[in-house]
Amino acid sequence: MTSDQSVLLMDLYELTMAHSYFELGMRETAVFELFVRKLPPSRRFLLAAGLEQVADYLEALQFAPNDIDFLSRLKLFSKEFLEHLSTVRFTGSVHAMPEGTPYFANEPILRVTAPILEAQLVESRVLNLVHFQSVIASKAVRCVLAARGRRLIDFGMRRAHGAEAALHAARGAYLAGFDATATVEAGRRFGIPLSGTMAHSFIEAHDHEEQAFRNFVSTRGRRTSLLLDTYDTERAARRVARLAHELKESKAAGQVQGVRIDSGDLGAQARAVRRILDEGQCQDIEIILSGGLDEQRIEALLEADTPVDAFGVGTRIDVSEDAPSLDMAYKVEEYAGRARRKRSPGKETWPGAKQVFRARNAAGTLTGDSIALAAEMQPGEPLLQEIMRDGRRLRRLPSLVEIRAFCLRRIAELPASMRALSTEENCYPVRVTERVRALAASLDTSGE
Repeated sequence: MTSDQSVLLMDLYELTMAHSYFELGMRETAVFELFVRKLPPSRRFLLAAGLEQVADYLEALQFAPNDIDFLSRLKLFSKEFLEHLSTVRFTGSVHAMPEGTPYFANEPILRVTAPILEAQLVESRVLNLVHFQSVIASKAVRCVLAARGRRLIDFGMRRAHGAEAALHAARGAYLAGFDATATVEAGRRFGIPLSGTMAHSFIEAHDHEEQAFRNFVSTRGRRTSLLLDTYDTERAARRVARLAHELKESKAAGQVQGVRIDSGDLGAQARAVRRILDEGQCQDIEIILSGGLDEQRIEALLEADTPVDAFGVGTRIDVSEDAPSLDMAYKVEEYAGRARRKRSPGKETWPGAKQVFRARNAAGTLTGDSIALAAEMQPGEPLLQEIMRDGRRLRRLPSLVEIRAFCLRRIAELPASMRALSTEENCYPVRVTERVRALAASLDTSGE
C-alpha cells in the first residue's frame, strides 16, 4: 500500500476517540454530515467532487499488521482495542450529492451513517478527499464560464502541492469542464485527454529557432503546436507561417496545428500573431495562450476580443490561488437515534440526518434549495443519493466523462446571475425548513 493510500492517513484524535468509544462500549449508529459553513467571497457556488475516491477509500478501509504494530509502539492504546482495530471495516452507508452538483453553504453534500467508531475514524480522509477536489473544481468551473467555449488545458502539475494534488487537480478540473491535462499519469489513471506543446528549453537547445521548429514537427510526425515567445514572438510567427506552407505543399506527416504564447502582453501578441498567420494564409493554425492565467484574466482577454482558441491554465487552478481552502466540516448530527447539535458560537450545526431539495421553474432554471430532515418531503429534487450500503457501492458510479457532462448540464441550470464571475453577495435562496429549526430549538432548550 502506498503512502497516499495508508489507513493511517487520519488525525490522531480519531484514534483516541475510537479507543474511548471501544472502552465505553459505545457501539450505536451515528450520522455524520459533511458541509461547508460559508462560501469564500469569490465563489457564487461550489461543486461537489471527490466522491469516487471516498468510495474507494471506504471500501478498502483496513488496518494491516504493520499499521497495528506501529500503533502499539505508541503506547497509547490497549491491546484489546488494537485487536479490535485489526477487524474494523467500513460497514455503513453513504448518501451524497452526485459529483458535479453545484452546492451552497450549510448544505450537506455527503452523509455517513455507521457505527460511531467507524464513522469517526474516516473523518479526516473523507474531508481531505472531498475538500481538495471541490476546491479545484469550484475554481476550474469559473475558468470554464469565462472561456465561453474555448478549450481549456490543465498545465498545473509542476506547482501542485504534491503528486496526489496534481492528479486530483487534473481530475477536478476535467470534471468541471476542462478539456485536457498535461499530466500524463492523470490521463492514464482517469482517462482524461492529454495535451501538451513544447518548452522554451527545446528552442534554446538549438542554434536556430527555425531549425528547432522543423525538428520538433518532423520528429512528432503529426499535427502539433509550437511555442513562439522564446525570443521574438512576431518573428517566430512568420517562421511558423512559412514552415506550415512548406509542410502542406510537401504533404509531410507532421503539420502545424497551433502556436502557443506564454509571456508578455498576451492580448497584443495574440492579435499580432493572428494577423501574421492570416496574412500568410494560415487561418487554420490555432492560438493557445498560457502564463499566469485564471478566470479573471481569461475574461479580460475575451472582453478585449483577443483571438484565441485555447487556454493553458496552471498554477492558479492547481492551488486555487484566490480561495485555496473551504470552511468544510464533518459533524455528528445524530447518535443512537437521537439528534445532536453543536452550539459553539459561529460554528452551530443543524441537527438530524438531512436532505437537500432543489426546485426549478418551468424552464428548468434553479429557483432555490431547502435543507430538510431526511424523513420529510419538500418540493423539488432530493440531491443526496444513497451510493453505499453495508460498506459497499450499490451500483457503478458514473465515469468521469459522464460526470463532466452532468456537471455542465447542472451549471447551465443555474440562474444567469449565478454563472457570472461577480463576487457580489450570493443571491441564491437556501431555506432551512421549520422542522429542522424546531428540532434545533428543542435541543437548545433541553440543555446539554
